[in-house]
Order: sequence, then structure tokens, then C-alpha cells
Amino acid sequence: MDHVLIGSAIAFLITFSAIPIIIRVAELKHLFDVPNSRKVHASPIPSLGGIGIFAGFILAALMALPAGSQELQYYIAAFLVIFFLGIKDDIIILSPLKKFLGQILAAGILIFKGGILIKGLHGFLGVEEMPYYFSVAFTWFTIIVITNSFNLIDGVDGLAGSLGMIASAAFGTYFLFAHQVFFAVMGFSLAGSLAAFLIFNISPARIFMGDTGSLLVGMVNSILAIKFIETATSADTVLHFASAPAIAFAILYIPLFDTLRIFSYRILTRRSPFSPDKNHIHHLLLERGWTHNTVTIVTVVFNVLIIAATFLSNQLSVTILIVGLLSIGFSFISLLIYSNRTHRRKLFPMSFKDQSRKPVIETKIISLKTGSQEMETEEVAQ
Repeated sequence: MDHVLIGSAIAFLITFSAIPIIIRVAELKHLFDVPNSRKVHASPIPSLGGIGIFAGFILAALMALPAGSQELQYYIAAFLVIFFLGIKDDIIILSPLKKFLGQILAAGILIFKGGILIKGLHGFLGVEEMPYYFSVAFTWFTIIVITNSFNLIDGVDGLAGSLGMIASAAFGTYFLFAHQVFFAVMGFSLAGSLAAFLIFNISPARIFMGDTGSLLVGMVNSILAIKFIETATSADTVLHFASAPAIAFAILYIPLFDTLRIFSYRILTRRSPFSPDKNHIHHLLLERGWTHNTVTIVTVVFNVLIIAATFLSNQLSVTILIVGLLSIGFSFISLLIYSNRTHRRKLFPMSFKDQSRKPVIETKIISLKTGSQEMETEEVAQ
């Protein structure tokens, strides 16, 4: 317990102290997230809050984690890859391919060096153990999807930070009671950093976490989710949950379900799964005239209710729970889409025939000397 309290307190204090400095530097150097047709904010806002989250989380983990944690060096190596990938994307927009390759590298470090591996589906669709190479491929996919889920849900003030804080605290709580101090400290350290960040990110936001923060939050939670599944389903664990995969899905419900839905839609419409649009859950809620705070509160409360309902129903099979969660999600999305008569849209956001125009990638170049900002566009063939 002492390690957890120390870690969360250090993370909170460091992030809380760093964010005002980052905001000031960003204003002096004109490092802003500039509004465009895909974004919902109306004025330039600094987007380097992830630096403060990263600083608080890493320093807290290094100071509070028990000695002798061999996996820590590999986790930090993966976090550093994500950090530099995110900070470059926050200043100079990277192509989806470069971001994807960086995430593959970080996930590979976690799998082959950090021991992060999903060994089986634990009863989902009747599947228990998986062959090693299939396990590696599935783990790679899971890490990348969860990592991107927080990046894609980060479209409303306070939303990604709140969901990330709840998820990491939920996983941390399990590991605390399961006497897994290493992962408990990791979860609560991230939760402490995000709690401090949210003070400056609740609408009207003074700073965004950017890709630096959202990718880090996603990758940390991917580690916690996979370790939770493998630990909770083990016969040797203190707290055993046979339906752990469904509980992990519930803890990450809003970002994970929305990402899987959007990725599926984009692939079905023959687009890159990383191509931007305004079809996320928070966009559908904003179209109803809700404020940023209302969207965040309703979404977070809904996610908490999903976690509670799944936990109370954990005696059911994994397959029933996951199918039930998917059914609830698609029912909710269908209701949002078809009940909004003013901005009614198709379930699939883009026609299969509308593929003639090549995607445009924006590159943001910021001059640190003059503070001027230029926007360049480059057409890239599909």
C-alpha cells in the first residue's frame, strides 16, 4: 500500500507542477493545436500536456516500484518509443504509416522483452489456449488497438483523461488486492498523473494531452489489461475471475468499443483504419447540442455502469458477457444515429463509391524563432 500511495502522490505532484510550465512555454513558442474542420475546439490550445503526464508517471514509477523489477527497463523502453513518436506528431503531423510502425516497434518490445502475452481466449467462443505465434499476433493487435483507442477518443475536453484515469485505477485496484504491487503502482501512478492533468483539461481546457499523452495512456492500459486477464484467470491467483477478458473489455469499454467500431467501418468502406473523420461517439453526442462537460460526464458514468454490471455478472460465461457488451454498444450507437433527425447520418459514414479523391495529409510546421505557423499539404497516393 505504501508503494501505491507514494507513486500516485509523486505522479500527481510532478504533473500538477509541470503542466503550468508547459502551458507557458507553449504560449511563448506558439506551440498550439490549431482548429480545423475535424476538430471541435474554436481557438488554438497547447497540445503538449502529454509531456507532463509522461514526466509524472515515469518518475513516480521509477521511485515507487519495488526494487528488482526486471520488466521495468523494457516497459520504459516501449514508453520512450511512444513518447518520442507522440511528441513529434504533436509538432509535425506524422503519416499514419510512420505512427503505425512506431507502435509496432513499441509493442514488439513489450511482447518479446517485457513478457506481455495473451496466451489464450480463456473460454471466449470455446477457445482456451492458442498456438504461440497466434498468441503473439493477437497480442500485437490488442496492444495497438488499445493504444490507439485513447488517441481516437481524445476529442472532447476531459474525456480521454477521465476514461484513462478510471481504467488505470480499476486495474490498479485489482492488482493491489491481488498483491501484485508492481502493476498496482503502475496503474495508480498513471491515475495520479491523469488526475492532475484533468485539473487543466476540464472544459474550457487550457491544454490538451496530445498524441504524447493519449498514446502513453493507451499503451499503459494495454499492459494492465493483458496482465489482468492473464493473472485473474490463473488458478494460482488470490483473486480469480474466469470472465476476466469480459471485465477487461468493460473497463476499457468506451474507447475500445468505439475504436473497434470505427476501424471496422473504415475498413469496410475501403479506407485506412487510421484515416480521420467525425464519427466517434463523442461527435454523435456533440451533434445533439451537448456541451463538452455533459458529454464527458455522461460517457464516463455510462462506462462506470458497464464496469459495475459486468463485474456483478462475472459468473456468466465470457462469451455471453462479451456478446452482451457488443450488443449494448451497437444498440446505443444505432439509437444515437437514428434518433438525431437534424444530423441523421448513415450507419456506415462513407459510400463505397466515394473513393476517387486521394487523402490529404497535413503537416504542421512551427517556427520556434518567430512563432509563425505554416500549414503544408501533401497528396499521398493510396
